[in-house]
Amino acid sequence: MDRAQLLPLGLPLFLSCTDLLNLSTPPPPPPRKPPHHHHPHLQHQPPPVAKETLEFPSQKPSAFGAIGVGSTVKISFCTSCSYKGDAVTMTKMLEAAFPGIHVELSNYPPPLPKRVVSKLVPVAQVGVFGIIMAGEQIFPMLGVATPPAWYYSLRANRFGTIASTWLLGNALQSFLQGTGAFEVYLNDELAFSKLKEGRFPGEIELRDAIASKLGSSRITDSALSS
Repeated sequence: MDRAQLLPLGLPLFLSCTDLLNLSTPPPPPPRKPPHHHHPHLQHQPPPVAKETLEFPSQKPSAFGAIGVGSTVKISFCTSCSYKGDAVTMTKMLEAAFPGIHVELSNYPPPLPKRVVSKLVPVAQVGVFGIIMAGEQIFPMLGVATPPAWYYSLRANRFGTIASTWLLGNALQSFLQGTGAFEVYLNDELAFSKLKEGRFPGEIELRDAIASKLGSSRITDSALSS
């Protein structure tokens, strides 16, 4: 038989032998899987965040302690002199230096004659306004049949006269009410007087004066109680 006749017969025999070998060979073991531990009760949690504590600077204690408790400081000043800002500044300084102290602000009144005259200034202003606007009816009511010559001069420039009367009257009233005072009292005892010193007190100067008087009053109270 030639090679062309052997090929159709040999190929089936080769395939049959291969199938027999595959059937007799045991199958390879399955591949091993890596162990996987599953914990359903454990969840992924983010890493803990460190909490930062904010530290605020504590308030610096007063060098004079609590010696201001139960004491009253009265600042009597000239309100028409625009001293209120200075009084408020001194109040904040004293309250910070002497915790527990009570500070009262009040107007320092002018002498009685000045107060009386200052009350009459607005009345005079209203009188001038009334004469300028209705002088022809007012003078006959006062028994003056013919108004004086100065009335006609004022009436000719009524708006300028009214403005000048208003401004001059307010300036005069402010002058009469002004005293230039800035008086500081501790428990009704004079601690500083601008009228006597002729100047404003410094913050440190006033603080030391109040501290000195508070200390002396504490010593006196302890001596009387013993």
